[in-house]
Amino acid sequence: MTRPRDIAPGGVATQAADAVPGRTGRSFWRSLEELADEPSFRARLEAEFPALAPVMHDVDRRTILKMMGASLTLAGLAGCGSESDEQALPYVNAPESLTVGKPTWYATAVTLNGYAQPVLGKTYAGRPVKLEGNPDHPASLGASDAFTQASLLGLYDPQRSQAPLRMGRPATWGAYDRAAAEMVAANDATGGEGFRLLTGHVTSPTLLRQIGAMRQRWPKAVWHAFEPFDEASRDAALRTLYGRPLAAHYRLDRAQVVVCLDDDLLGPGPRQTLHGRLWAERRHAFQRGHGKSHLMVAESVPSGTGATASERLVAGPRRIAILMQALASAVGTGAASAPAGSAPQGSPPAGLAPAERRWLATATALLQAHRGRCLVTLGVHHDAALHAACIRANQALDNVGQTLSFTDPVGASRGAEPAGLYDLADDAAAGRVHTLAMLDVDPVATAPADIDFGDLMQRIGLRLHAGLHAGATGRLSHWHLPLQHELETWSDARAVDGRASIIQPLVRPFYEVRSRHAILGGWTGRDMPERLLVQETWRAEWGLAFDARWRDALVRGFVEGSEAVGLHVPAPAPPAPPAAGGISVADSPPAGGESGGFDLLFRPDPTIWDGRFHTNAWLQELPKPISKIVWGTALFIAPETAAQLRLTTGDEVRLTAGGRSLTGPIWVNPGQAPRTVAATFGYGRSANADDMGGPTDFPTTGYDAFRLRTRTAPWRLSGVEIEATGRHLKIATTQPNHAMDGYDFVRTVKRGEAVHDGAEPREQPSFYPEKNWDSPSWGMSIDLDTCIGCNACVTACQAENNIPVVGPDLVAMGREMHWLRIDQYYEGDPADPAMHFQPVPCMHCENAPCEMGCPVNAAVHSSDGLNLQVYNRCIGTRTCSSFCPYKVRHFNWFDYTGGDSPPLKAVRNPDVTVRMRGVMEKCTYCVQRISAARIEAKKEGRPIRDGEVRTACQQACPTSAIVFGDVLDPDTAVSRRKADGRDYALLQEVNTRPRTTYLARIEPEDGGS
Repeated sequence: MTRPRDIAPGGVATQAADAVPGRTGRSFWRSLEELADEPSFRARLEAEFPALAPVMHDVDRRTILKMMGASLTLAGLAGCGSESDEQALPYVNAPESLTVGKPTWYATAVTLNGYAQPVLGKTYAGRPVKLEGNPDHPASLGASDAFTQASLLGLYDPQRSQAPLRMGRPATWGAYDRAAAEMVAANDATGGEGFRLLTGHVTSPTLLRQIGAMRQRWPKAVWHAFEPFDEASRDAALRTLYGRPLAAHYRLDRAQVVVCLDDDLLGPGPRQTLHGRLWAERRHAFQRGHGKSHLMVAESVPSGTGATASERLVAGPRRIAILMQALASAVGTGAASAPAGSAPQGSPPAGLAPAERRWLATATALLQAHRGRCLVTLGVHHDAALHAACIRANQALDNVGQTLSFTDPVGASRGAEPAGLYDLADDAAAGRVHTLAMLDVDPVATAPADIDFGDLMQRIGLRLHAGLHAGATGRLSHWHLPLQHELETWSDARAVDGRASIIQPLVRPFYEVRSRHAILGGWTGRDMPERLLVQETWRAEWGLAFDARWRDALVRGFVEGSEAVGLHVPAPAPPAPPAAGGISVADSPPAGGESGGFDLLFRPDPTIWDGRFHTNAWLQELPKPISKIVWGTALFIAPETAAQLRLTTGDEVRLTAGGRSLTGPIWVNPGQAPRTVAATFGYGRSANADDMGGPTDFPTTGYDAFRLRTRTAPWRLSGVEIEATGRHLKIATTQPNHAMDGYDFVRTVKRGEAVHDGAEPREQPSFYPEKNWDSPSWGMSIDLDTCIGCNACVTACQAENNIPVVGPDLVAMGREMHWLRIDQYYEGDPADPAMHFQPVPCMHCENAPCEMGCPVNAAVHSSDGLNLQVYNRCIGTRTCSSFCPYKVRHFNWFDYTGGDSPPLKAVRNPDVTVRMRGVMEKCTYCVQRISAARIEAKKEGRPIRDGEVRTACQQACPTSAIVFGDVLDPDTAVSRRKADGRDYALLQEVNTRPRTTYLARIEPEDGGS
């Protein structure tokens, strides 16, 4: 049932055939047929590829030819890569013919938790090399996050599944097709009784349509959906309050006061780009004097949102519920949590610690003063009853329809909603599941431990798994089917705002893989090319206007008018009286008075999420926003707890709860609630760094937190015991010291005031000669008041500039290669410190110590103000690194890229030199982008326009914290920022006169920021 693909003229396979001297393509393939008939050919093939021996009896001549054709196709990957799909439309104008060295852009999308992340894909000769946020999409306006940037590497992942597996052994698609035909016939006879389909969260209109067709064909079949990190509690609260499924959307650009209770609103996830952009819009308006911008956070574990907050309260997990109920009561919801005889409405109730009372009083006053212009949010880790109190609080504050809106669920099916994983587990345990088909999910690795999904699978007669990787689930399945990457297939999906994007391929599939649509289509009798399936979905939607709207959707990157529409919902009924034994502020334990073991909190990992990115080397080596740990994780505890247990960072402990245990190293985490342990998901799986582009064979460190997660306590376990094992482990981190220690690396000012209090900094004497710069003269400004430490800039820089992965051993030695880092600092009491983020690229100093110290003049200055590094001049003395006060120069100790596999070589940006060992490298302000803009401007006979050059870090930043441009032109955005009183230079006292400067953070005012 494998569908043939048309090979465009000049495609890779055609080029490989025509490259044989003296033969035409037809005669070359005829010779392969003769070779396949020889008896000795199979013996030689089995000797060369022993893994194929078990399936050689199923391989006929045609299969052998297909396998050799695929090998010839892949042989071209190291050179020009695969060709782009001829049906995909470029973002701007399609060239009449391929121009070597000229990129082509396509509007498409990748997904996270099922939600589309709209992007523009940059390709060279059909080889994707960079993803950028789609500037036309309202949800991102050109920004992106680290997951989106790194998804490009997932396309070239050498550890991707490349062929079907039957019982863990290599198989063919032909063998699967025969097995699938038998399965389809059996389900046709029973109406699908006992057949279950398990997917992740689905927003694809085409996939939803196919699932609907499958359920129509097999009415007794059941569809289940499962995401390890969902919003089930919030969804349940909305359904209870309003009697229908709804989705909540936050308008942070309208919210002058935001109160977050244990909610990492600006943290990693499918909404990070949108939330970061909207929050920054409000923040920029506040900086200009338009309204307020207060962000108040109460949380147990430090997060990016907490580090950004104007006022942060360290609250244990048991205190969050108390604070939420007290806040709801104080703003006038009549919440049942307020006990009889408690303080009057609007006043902090009794039973709270002094710090909690102050925080709650400030939050209540600000919310009441900004009714309709404020927002209260609660983390998805809390139960539905608490989310109902949060929704009622927003309703009482007149926020619904203003800063909080409700729509139909994004990706909702017109049929019944899918059942959950727990329903599937119960049915499997009862023997009601005969066939289980799993699309792009790994429930064996990510299901709660008390389900033991691996054991349940053994009770199912036929198990089918489709995914980019086999994973734990694929290895236990009868059939594992390799999926196409989203950058090599046709599909569609909706973003978090509901807008649908057409996912068009940037390249033909590298391997013998199929799409989710093709696999489902084989079961529903709609075995047709993916593009036609997607077109069929939208043809029914658009009718006669299909052709114009289809082309417009491909060019724009999204379907105009497809966004989720806000719904008018009536206010929910008043809450019922408190039930006997219900929790209240009065009868809750006092702050700090909890007993009975420790609280274990589960959180997504900020770089590998639930483990789905564990083979992505860019994300494994990406420092986590707070700890800066790479290639692993740790168990996070407060300094107070560490002192009580006599533990230090790196000490290994064993956590025990409910008869289960895990071991991992400790990380002492300032700003965390006492008697609380935080664990992140996604690790406990081995990964070979060499296969991922790293120089060493290193299994990632960490633990499998899913081993302690249960269906009744998916986010928090109480009564956890901690026992030291006596071992001490090395944790790789890029920042061993986080304390500011009195230095002014990150400065703060009051709104409207200047860093220097109106006095200009004194010009210091210098031996450097004065230079006269010509316009354009480049510089950068970074606004620390809007940086959320999301790491999008770091990953974008790595993708743009071919920065190598070095592995955890070398990172632990201080030899990381990132050209841009985000330092994270603590200031004040470790129990409750102020936290700051500070991106640090090369400063491009005008008085550059590196240039003075280089003995071979490899560090030089350009006429437009760039501090450059001439690689073929560098002899590796590392003098420049010793002289640099900012430590932004990195020495290439080894040939990190020389042994890369062809797929990893194909991901490199051809505009940037691939560096060899023995040279220094550093940020270049993306000089290749400057050169491209200069060439275009020169051809058109004009100067370079402001904003025409956008560095990779600037383009990815969701909060517009980074601005780049000509510092000699007073009308440019960067010049206006540098003229702001908040502008200052890092380590200004060393008189390097850096081109990269910072805008100071604005101090809180009136109890907020």
